Amino acid sequence: MSTGPNRHGHTHRLDLEDASIRDWDAVVVAVDPDRGVVLDRSAFYPGGGGQPPDEGVLLWGGVRTRIVGTTKGDDLYLVPHQDDPVPPAGTAVRGALDDERRTNLMRTHSGLHVLTGVVFRDFGALVTGGNMEPLTARMDFDLAEVPPDFRDRVAEAVNQEIREDRRITVDTLPREEAFAIPDIIRTATNLLPPDIEVVRIVDIVGLDTQADGGTHVASTAMIGRMEIVKMESKGRGFRRLRVRFS
Repeated sequence: MSTGPNRHGHTHRLDLEDASIRDWDAVVVAVDPDRGVVLDRSAFYPGGGGQPPDEGVLLWGGVRTRIVGTTKGDDLYLVPHQDDPVPPAGTAVRGALDDERRTNLMRTHSGLHVLTGVVFRDFGALVTGGNMEPLTARMDFDLAEVPPDFRDRVAEAVNQEIREDRRITVDTLPREEAFAIPDIIRTATNLLPPDIEVVRIVDIVGLDTQADGGTHVASTAMIGRMEIVKMESKGRGFRRLRVRFS
């Protein structure tokens, strides 16, 4: 089974085609008792790049199976809740995401791209790590010197970019073309697997262009407001920003 930019194993990934999809029809391709359920079509984001996996349900024959996570292998395995029945292979199902969780993760992920774009543009700093949950996150930067007003300047600039209502677009490019774009990788270490031939590009028009595999809102105005809750020094010039969105 070939894997393209919108496929993983047997699963056609609707989440990469249209991040607004919240429910869809699918067929169970396989069930692994240890790993989970494989669908022919799925909008569940499986996690990666700091963005946690989606949660939701599969509806079939009057039954509801809660999906609590995803396991990656040769296929994408949707992990059912341990107390719920599992639809057998060949079953037609209706998949549905937890809309609030997915939407808030999209807002958060896009907000972090605005944050990294601003810090790179204004201070030349790359990302060294990060983590997100719905509407809250941390982001680490390689930043040896921090001006006294750094925190306020970053927060003000990020929220200004959000108010600009910049379009956020997603495209794919052959690896060679993608790496010809200056600063396409914003992490201090290139985490893109060497066997990836087609690179997914997320562009906040006029601010930031990055290689990224996650889900995003359509414009910065949909992010909301960002607050820097705390700034920490992690030693050797590394700075951690803890942020939340509202």
